[in-house]
Amino acid sequence: MSETTSGGMLRITLVRSTIGRPKDQGLTVRSLGLRRLHHTVERPDSPSIRGMVTKIRHLVKVEEVSAPEQ
Repeated sequence: MSETTSGGMLRITLVRSTIGRPKDQGLTVRSLGLRRLHHTVERPDSPSIRGMVTKIRHLVKVEEVSAPEQ
């Protein structure tokens, strides 16, 4: 992942369970809006979101997608 944010979006998918993981990792998953396995959400590419993703990188799959046209 690059350090710069381009105004794009991150597509985050939960691919591993939070069962048996530290509580703070489970709370991070929930704060991203992920509710169950294989659930996918799109979040803005920002340093705070990237920090959360880094904390749970072993539980999620992340793809960079371009920002939706407005």
